[in-house]
Amino acid sequence: MVSRRGSSGGPDPVALIEIDLYGDLMIAASSADEDRLSADRIDEVLRVVPAGGKRED
Repeated sequence: MVSRRGSSGGPDPVALIEIDLYGDLMIAASSADEDRLSADRIDEVLRVVPAGGKRED
């Protein structure tokens, strides 16, 4: 379990989100036809919103 200094000893919510996103990338990479994920595919998996733009769903 990951905890922050000075916290109540519970899990670090940011670390848990990062672990979840890493898992999403691993799943996408394992199911991809190509050897590497493109930058666009990584952005799609991580749900990155372009600067000044709206995400398209």
